[in-house]
Amino acid sequence: MTANALAPRALYEEVAELLRQRIFEHDLKPGSWIDELKIAEAYGISRTPLREALKVLAAEGLVTMKVRRGAYVTEVSENDLEDVYHLLGLLESDAAAVVARKATDEQMLKLQALHDTLEQSVQPEQVNREQFFIINEEFHMLLLEIANNRWRNQVVSDLRKVMKLHRHDSLLKSGRVEASLQEHRGLMTALLARDPALSQQRMLDHFKFGLKAAS
Repeated sequence: MTANALAPRALYEEVAELLRQRIFEHDLKPGSWIDELKIAEAYGISRTPLREALKVLAAEGLVTMKVRRGAYVTEVSENDLEDVYHLLGLLESDAAAVVARKATDEQMLKLQALHDTLEQSVQPEQVNREQFFIINEEFHMLLLEIANNRWRNQVVSDLRKVMKLHRHDSLLKSGRVEASLQEHRGLMTALLARDPALSQQRMLDHFKFGLKAAS
């Protein structure tokens, strides 16, 4: 891969996205040292845009910079994970309450359509965990978009990046995908009933059970 292949976005942004995806996929594992020279050579770039990319990832919490030791993929402690899930539960449950009160019928139909797609990804004969995760995140992002608070959305976006460091472990736990789907069914029922309090509680419960699976 060459620098030209990474245009037209700013080079460091492209590099940040490449590394971000490698971290999410656990190609770069939590706690591992990031070999700047090796990565720069592999991407055909200088170390300057790479270091700018690492600063971006450090600001997102995905990379930890250690003095005189370089950059490492962030290791998230149990306490960190609890804090992240706690905040996500508060923020997204509040968004669910807003959606139950204010969403248009058209917006509710969009949420229902995504939920239906989520249902289809969980077939008795074969559960597609990767597809389930992608659609699940799309559902949460659409709900936040409908709730329409850009400051909340920005905070949630950063927190979800940290949460992704553990997503594979939680999804692989026996029965977690099916349980998560059941939680989504309950949430969707509350949203369609236009019940803000119940929608808020079911989203809180969703994150509570998600934390239990991820811990």
